[in-house]
Amino acid sequence: MNQSVSQNIYTVQWVPKHNSWLIAIVVTLAAFMEILDTTIVNVSLPHIAGSLSTTYDNATWSLTSYLAANGIVLTISGWLGRVLGRKRYFLICIFMFSVSSFLCGIADSLAQLVLFRLMQGFFGGGLQPNQQSIILDTFPPDKRGAAFGLTAIATIVAPVLGPSLGGWITDNYSWRWIFFLNVPIGIITVIAVVFLIDDPPWAKKRKERIDYIGVSLITLGLGCLEVMVDRGENADWFGSSFICWLAFLSFVGIVGAIFWLFYIDKPVVDLHVFKDRNFAISSILMAGLGGCLYASAVIVPQFTQQIIGYTAFLSGLVLTPGGVVIIILIPIIGKVINVVQIRYVIAIGFFLFGCALFYSANLVPNSDFIHLIMYRIAQSICLAFLFVPLSTIAFMTIEEKYNADASALFSMTRNVLGALCISGATAIITERRQVNQAHMVHWMSPFHQPFNDYLAHMQGVAQQLGYASQEQAQVALKYLYQDFIKQVAILAFNDIFMILGCLAFLLVPFCFFLDSYTAQKKKGK
Repeated sequence: MNQSVSQNIYTVQWVPKHNSWLIAIVVTLAAFMEILDTTIVNVSLPHIAGSLSTTYDNATWSLTSYLAANGIVLTISGWLGRVLGRKRYFLICIFMFSVSSFLCGIADSLAQLVLFRLMQGFFGGGLQPNQQSIILDTFPPDKRGAAFGLTAIATIVAPVLGPSLGGWITDNYSWRWIFFLNVPIGIITVIAVVFLIDDPPWAKKRKERIDYIGVSLITLGLGCLEVMVDRGENADWFGSSFICWLAFLSFVGIVGAIFWLFYIDKPVVDLHVFKDRNFAISSILMAGLGGCLYASAVIVPQFTQQIIGYTAFLSGLVLTPGGVVIIILIPIIGKVINVVQIRYVIAIGFFLFGCALFYSANLVPNSDFIHLIMYRIAQSICLAFLFVPLSTIAFMTIEEKYNADASALFSMTRNVLGALCISGATAIITERRQVNQAHMVHWMSPFHQPFNDYLAHMQGVAQQLGYASQEQAQVALKYLYQDFIKQVAILAFNDIFMILGCLAFLLVPFCFFLDSYTAQKKKGK
């Protein structure tokens, strides 16, 4: 009887009471606010560390705690929506995310900030999947491409806007205002959701048993994985027993969760959705896209601040023109996928993305603002080819009953790998600096003529600056060492762009396994 009722729920012809596009704008505003907080804090970490009398390394726990909690809740958000009712759960997430943001802004110790960021990540994790599932239910298949174009603005532009907005607020006001900014947006969104959004029959509250084991395994696996990757470099990786234990617990949690969720009745998140080939492959591709997007959005401000010496605002501003390009191109790509097979559009996007990342691996000590913007615009053009087509084809062939779990898992793959790539990229830059330094130090020798020529040149500069003859050699070595360290760092940043470019190229073959014909045939229906 219950199974019959459950099946009938999904056959109901339901349409929203209010304008679909107004609903899409409201739910996207909530998701935009949450995604923005993934990167807006990055450029403010030195200021946070100084204000709270702690080290930069300790301040990064405010990022780690947010990302770990966010990744865990993303996975189980579909189940939480079923238990509480989707609209009620969405409202709780928005309201508590705003409250947590306010608490982050008034935190007067690192421990408080980490705790409140943990809360922020926990409640923020439900915003993206709910936004996506609401859009899936609000728009018919033939109009979802355009709706996902709006979603793409939140998902792609928010990480790009985050560093520049965070930098401007930090430079001109205080890092606390990057959190206070969420409060009025949250209040407006809560009011709009109350009046505009209604749950379809299949998204209303219903009784479900609590899968304690599934929730525990997901929390253990994803939480330990994020902390391991984020803290690994500082803890000497597997030279640390702490990191070894995290790796072991992460493996046990993730593998255990996969087996448990596949074989239990009514799991906390239904992994059978991955039996849909388009959804499974799109999730892999979206995870790779999220990794490249989030990592590149973080390492560009790192390069401009640490190597070139830009302010937090100016370093974030390098990313902004790329965001404008995405906004312009997304509607165009939305029309292209109506006449060209989606898998070809996605394959072209990943190929061009790899080329753009290789092109970006040409950083030099005198890289100017215009060249840095051009590198980012080249990357952004490719992103427009990827997000909307991937989001569209991923949900075209799945059954309606899987919408909530599919939205949760799709967002989870993107955000979790994106968070891991943020941490991994930072760790790789540190490691490549050491490798490049070990390689280049062999040329720092009197037996290498360019070394002698540079040293002689710098001694001449020191002489012109008025240094005494006995100090000139020492000053020349000082400048030589500074340039050496700078060159080592630049090579490390070029290396990470090359690695991300290789990842983009590796994803191209997966695109041709997408069943573009069946998906577009169903879309036409």
